[in-house]
Amino acid sequence: MTPSPTFSLCVYCGSRPGNDVLFTDVATQVGHWIGERGGALVYGGGNNGLMGTVAHATLEAGGTMVGVIPQALVDKECANHACTELHVVANMHERKALMAERADAFLALPGGIGTFEELFEVWAWRQLGYHQKPIGLLNVAGYYDGLVQFLEHTVNAGFVGPWQMDLLHVGSDATRLLPQLVQAGGFGSAEGLRERL
Repeated sequence: MTPSPTFSLCVYCGSRPGNDVLFTDVATQVGHWIGERGGALVYGGGNNGLMGTVAHATLEAGGTMVGVIPQALVDKECANHACTELHVVANMHERKALMAERADAFLALPGGIGTFEELFEVWAWRQLGYHQKPIGLLNVAGYYDGLVQFLEHTVNAGFVGPWQMDLLHVGSDATRLLPQLVQAGGFGSAEGLRERL
């Protein structure tokens, strides 16, 4: 019998690999980090791009994968049938709700419109008090520099409060950001995590 995961991390990322090999390298690093610590990856259930990379790396390192994918994408043969659990849902709303329910923390890697939308929605839910789970943005190779600068502009313009910005953990080093998210989610002390690194 497979032991229960020690934590679950929902990763939002691109269904394409992007043009910088570092994006793939970091997605692999994130998957290995989750798997090596007995964690579960919660993600969109796809087999392509960074989604497929982080999923395969998690499984390779001994972790479990919870994939959630709409039927329309299964029909396009995009589903990753190697998932420990593969949930096929009716639409994107059900997908995002189930992913959020199954996650202890959230992390956005480089991605496109879907990644942006998922990140902002779960962040909006957090600031409205619908959940208390930590949210991270991994700024790989400066990919999110422009977004972070714009977000700072929204604070200066008076539309976003500093406390709302503080709900988003931004970092460029996966080995620092990942433990921070898991600890903020209430899973182990810093010392305990260090022992498993």
